[in-house]
Amino acid sequence: MKKTKKVFVLQALAAMAVFVGGCGSGSGDSTASNSGSGASGSASGGCTPTKDPVKIGFIVKSMGDSWFQTETNFAKEEAKTLGVELSVQEAKQGDAVLSTIDTMATNGVQGVIICAPETQEGTAIKAATDRHHMKLMSVDDRLLGADSKPLTEIPHLGISAKNIGKQVGQAIADEIKKRGWKPEEVGALAITVETLQTAKERVEGAEDSLAAAGFKKENFFDTPWTGAVDIASASDAANAVLTAHSGIKKWVLFSSNDDGVLGGIRSITNRGIPTTDIIGVGINGMLAAAEWAKGTPTGMFASVLLQPKIHGASTVDAMNKWIKECKAPDKETYTTGTVIHSNDYKEAMAKAGVSPK
Repeated sequence: MKKTKKVFVLQALAAMAVFVGGCGSGSGDSTASNSGSGASGSASGGCTPTKDPVKIGFIVKSMGDSWFQTETNFAKEEAKTLGVELSVQEAKQGDAVLSTIDTMATNGVQGVIICAPETQEGTAIKAATDRHHMKLMSVDDRLLGADSKPLTEIPHLGISAKNIGKQVGQAIADEIKKRGWKPEEVGALAITVETLQTAKERVEGAEDSLAAAGFKKENFFDTPWTGAVDIASASDAANAVLTAHSGIKKWVLFSSNDDGVLGGIRSITNRGIPTTDIIGVGINGMLAAAEWAKGTPTGMFASVLLQPKIHGASTVDAMNKWIKECKAPDKETYTTGTVIHSNDYKEAMAKAGVSPK
């Protein structure tokens, strides 16, 4: 499988003052490249410090997603603390992103933080912010150029997708061993958004860990997750694999988030397979926590709790400093996660500053 590019590692929690007041309770680590730290320019040219009120735009691809709801809530809290005017907008398609940037510019926004719905439109997004002399940062999903390579000149705070995927795979491998399951009798269902690089890297990381633990490669079954990319569509994606391999009665499953895993669990249990014969490990933790809070048997064994507090609050803090002081953000920062289970999720989430839905 394609290997991800290494980044030089520093402790981002020590590098960003906001972590003390706004993000210090995050449960995982973050790493950063210092290639942009302290620079006095922007991704598109020079920079002049300002004493004007700071206005920041925060664009996300789906406000219906629990991750973005939590992330932007932390962004709003940090903006209020800093005295920054923050405009949060949803843009589900590329043309909506560009019109939103135009509107934000008209309203005096000086910098944009974005998780774009179509990362391959990075060049057009950068051109739009350059035209309006706005600073640009990406969060969660990295912006790509026409050659599908990252636009490295744009500061980015993302998730260490491959490593988090490895955490998922290791959690599954450990539980398979604990339950005494025979690997040759177990199917591994991976529900993947193939058009999103970070989603593919999470799945690849999980498969790498499982393979290293001795899982049978011929028992990996990948299925594309398309459409609305929600629990229902994940369930639909799982059905074809389950039909083709109906003889398998024990399943492990993973995806790019909790939604994908819960959708797969729904399809498996609908075929009469008990939850005790399912090991699902998600990513994000919010929907997993809601599932565990029901107190009913579930195939959701674990999840990797991410850090929306860092992604929301620290990007606002970094953009504020960039606009006010010309202190450019680090070019690359990546956060990790913490594996949580039904018996420890409340404590872990409290430590990370989030709460179950």
